[in-house]
Amino acid sequence: MSLHFDVIPTGSPVSAADRAKILADPGFGHYFTDHMARATWTVADGWHDGAVVALEPLRMHPATAVLHYGQEIFEGLKAYRHADGSIWLFRPEVNAERFARSAHRLSLPALPVADFLTSLEQLIEADRAWVPEPSPDGGEESLYLRPFMFADEIFLGVRAAQRVSYMCLASPAKSYFESGIEPVSIWISRSWARSGPGGTGDAKCGGNYAASLLAQTEASQHGCSQVLFLDASQHTYIEELGGMNAFFVTADGELLTPELTGTILEGVTRSSVLQLAADRGLTTVERPLPVAEVLDGIASGHIVEGFACGTAAVITPIRSLADETGSWTIGDGSTGRTTAELRQQILDIQFGRAEDVHGWMRRAN
Repeated sequence: MSLHFDVIPTGSPVSAADRAKILADPGFGHYFTDHMARATWTVADGWHDGAVVALEPLRMHPATAVLHYGQEIFEGLKAYRHADGSIWLFRPEVNAERFARSAHRLSLPALPVADFLTSLEQLIEADRAWVPEPSPDGGEESLYLRPFMFADEIFLGVRAAQRVSYMCLASPAKSYFESGIEPVSIWISRSWARSGPGGTGDAKCGGNYAASLLAQTEASQHGCSQVLFLDASQHTYIEELGGMNAFFVTADGELLTPELTGTILEGVTRSSVLQLAADRGLTTVERPLPVAEVLDGIASGHIVEGFACGTAAVITPIRSLADETGSWTIGDGSTGRTTAELRQQILDIQFGRAEDVHGWMRRAN
């Protein structure tokens, strides 16, 4: 039986004037809308109590299971306002399916795809005034959506929780990186691993991101914006960045990216890039990608572009890779043509400026 997410309006919404100030410069992840979606699951009753309610702090017992065992997952996607005022989501069904796969890996109950989508649509309807207007200069303002699920049982035993909460927050956002699409330098971590075989690398859970933070700090200490992880077993093959998938463009028209092996997150933007690149005539190649091969390819000029992709940042060009032994600049260090065109193509589809030939957009209102 499907969940209903009835809207219970907040009694104290942000004023129109304050909301306008926020939308003028929201940054990323700093501000939140008036409402949130929520639902509860228990062993006895399954999913129930779906609603869109006022955003408010959570009250948690110190013995709440998620605080001790990290049994939680999340997703990230965006809502886009088109020029005609309508609001759209980009491939939300794929996020819903990944959310279910992540739930399975973390021994959490799957939220049905239809219920996941309903929660988003009802939240957007309640907070539609928070979806930024399309920018006349082609800006990237959107409403970022963060569905998440966590073990809500008050219990200190190590087992799958018998009570779980699902929630979804909404946050107006502009570009993830304050500098826009400036190429970034990437630090290759040869000491730390994000995930290993049989682990949670292909699940979107907080533990993966927590595991990346020390290496990210190391990258920052070396003047790099992001960290690139290698495989945990041999430290030989490229896997992914702390929160994005990696791609490289060759001089002979190949688009290279590590294959999915269970240790890499199956990104929604990643699969979209592969489809759009194939549409453009590039040869897309998913295979084990030795870091030595990539560095040699950069040095020889065979690799002419590099970029990282994810929901928050869309596509970010890579200027260079670095480690303790040196630095390798890709091409002349600027944003490559293929990178820029793929990025613009995705944004044009998301904001309704280009034809959606693959049927990726879903109207939310």
